[in-house]
Amino acid sequence: MKLALIIFTGVTLLLSLQTCNNSQSKQDNQTSAEVNEKAMEVTGTIKEQGITSYQYGTHTITIAGDKFYALKSEAVNLDDYLDEEVTIVAKKIEGYPLSGGPEYLLVLEVK
Repeated sequence: MKLALIIFTGVTLLLSLQTCNNSQSKQDNQTSAEVNEKAMEVTGTIKEQGITSYQYGTHTITIAGDKFYALKSEAVNLDDYLDEEVTIVAKKIEGYPLSGGPEYLLVLEVK
């Protein structure tokens, strides 16, 4: 009887660990699905993001007139391009804009 209880407990533990691993994979897939797969190029001046009402992004890029995008990047250090006019290759992050803020871009490359 004790042996059956030990085996049952072991099997239950293994199944619960497998389930935990599956939910982490699903979260990783959702994160990568949140970025629009279509890359775009934007030319403008990169600025450091200050305090904003919309609270997303680390930098902005301003293009003709008042149009600007919020930026973040895992591939490029955007601080290296502060106050410079550059062309970025980026993908839109789905679910934005929020709270009247700008569109949100994930920067892949700076040209």
